[in-house]
Amino acid sequence: MHWLYLALAIVAEVVATSALKTAAGFTRPLPSLLVVLGYGVAFYFLSLSLRVVPVGVAYAIWSGVGTALIAVIGWLLFGQTLDLAAWIGLALIVAGVAVMQVFSRALGG
Repeated sequence: MHWLYLALAIVAEVVATSALKTAAGFTRPLPSLLVVLGYGVAFYFLSLSLRVVPVGVAYAIWSGVGTALIAVIGWLLFGQTLDLAAWIGLALIVAGVAVMQVFSRALGG
């Protein structure tokens, strides 16, 4: 269940961060509310996952996967450019998370 909590934390954080773009400096009420609620939900579920997952591991996965997803969302939804170096960097982030999942003793691998 702790991995589900971490996944929910990541999704909520990605939604909140994406809404930051449309909140326009907290001048638009609905996206601003989504930002605040999204981060609240993200930290709540992150805290639940930390009951089992070591904080360093959880944060590495949360921030790595979140960063990769936000970059892709920026590219898909906001027309932001990702060059070859950015795509390689994103692939390395995903590979790093996969290595942690498969081989880390901290995760039981």
